Amino acid sequence: MKPDVRLSKSAAKKLGKLFDFLEKEWSIKVKKEFIKKLEKSLLQIQKLPDCCPESEKIIGLRKCVVTRQTTIFYKYSDKVIYIITIFDNRQNPKSLKNDYENTNI
Repeated sequence: MKPDVRLSKSAAKKLGKLFDFLEKEWSIKVKKEFIKKLEKSLLQIQKLPDCCPESEKIIGLRKCVVTRQTTIFYKYSDKVIYIITIFDNRQNPKSLKNDYENTNI
């Protein structure tokens, strides 16, 4: 049985903003292409949660690059893949630590 995928409040909020941005600034087609890449990444994580490297900054946190600009950071157990944040790779890496520290798992 595949583990459930759950988004933190921060990840859900960032994902919503990213979808809005892609649709507004690019196109619905670009948004749909991103969603396909995101779904593919999440399915890969569900099948093999260890497939992505561990973060160098935070032990136990793993990172999955969805696109050149976007990375998913997650933790997992046998039952749950918990998406901590959807990270824009162009932002300050310190914000990742803030997202992690402000997430209740």
